[in-house]
Amino acid sequence: MRRALTWLAGGLGLAALLRLRRKPAAVQAPAADPAEELRRRLAEAREAGDDRDEFDAAEGTPVDEVDAPKLSLEERRAAIHAKAQEALGEMHPPDA
Repeated sequence: MRRALTWLAGGLGLAALLRLRRKPAAVQAPAADPAEELRRRLAEAREAGDDRDEFDAAEGTPVDEVDAPKLSLEERRAAIHAKAQEALGEMHPPDA
């Protein structure tokens, strides 16, 4: 019985191998040149122009013109230290 199963499995494997060899290989179109594709996309981007001004106008104040609070180095350090102390206080409440 074991010998028959071995012959059957071998025959099925051989049939599958022959079937794969008979199938014609799928012909793939040659891939487009990546450099040419990049050149085309760059040309499209150049033609599109710069729309930053329109975008900034729609948003309101441009990001590079926003007035950030001008704090000295010591003031910034003190603010960060206060935040850290507050976070530590939340993590470790004082013992009662």
